[in-house]
Amino acid sequence: MSPFLGEFVGTAILIIMGDGVVANVVLNKTKGNNSGWIVITFGWAMAVFFGVFASTRLGGSGHLNPAVTLAIAAFHDFQSEMIPTYLAAQFLGAIAGAIVVWIAYKQHFDETQDANMKLAVFCTGPNIRNAGYNFITEFIGTFILLFGAMAISPASTSLGTLNALPVGLLVLGIGLSLGGPTGYAINPARDLGPRIVHFLLPIRGKRDSDWSYSWIPVIAPILGALLAAYLFTMF
Repeated sequence: MSPFLGEFVGTAILIIMGDGVVANVVLNKTKGNNSGWIVITFGWAMAVFFGVFASTRLGGSGHLNPAVTLAIAAFHDFQSEMIPTYLAAQFLGAIAGAIVVWIAYKQHFDETQDANMKLAVFCTGPNIRNAGYNFITEFIGTFILLFGAMAISPASTSLGTLNALPVGLLVLGIGLSLGGPTGYAINPARDLGPRIVHFLLPIRGKRDSDWSYSWIPVIAPILGALLAAYLFTMF
């Protein structure tokens, strides 16, 4: 039972189930191939639910997201000395989870010719590439995530096991309503950790890891979460 273990395991589960559902939908010859956006958004919602639940049971706070951790530390009752532990656990958990997804779907990666779909399993990218609008979309999505999470659990430093399902439903709503432009990363670890894995793994026929876009799903979620925490605290 430790914060590092809780956040590591919870984030790994988040990515295994979240990137896993994307792999099931976009890679060739899977049972779920071409099953669509509803499947992806629902899969990510369940990934958040079980990730938060596992994290809190193992000693974490259920953040699973550096933007959430930094915002709560800045404007809420959270021990600042725990920030490095949480961030390390979240990024390492995301990396570990992405490796597991690649192992599970290795044959289907090999059967898929579209390099963009292979990248999409690991990280997000915009359907219309415009840095300003893409940044705003990720900012808004993470603002709603943090503001909603604090509304669910306003007096707690964590998201808590009792709030795991409401937070999962919140993420489902964000995906359905705001996920279309960029794929709703709303989490720096969720995007950057697996993107690094895509860069490092010997994936047959892969493309570049789209590093020119990679800063947006890191910086925009952090700023969106900080503003949400500030405004919620002021209200």
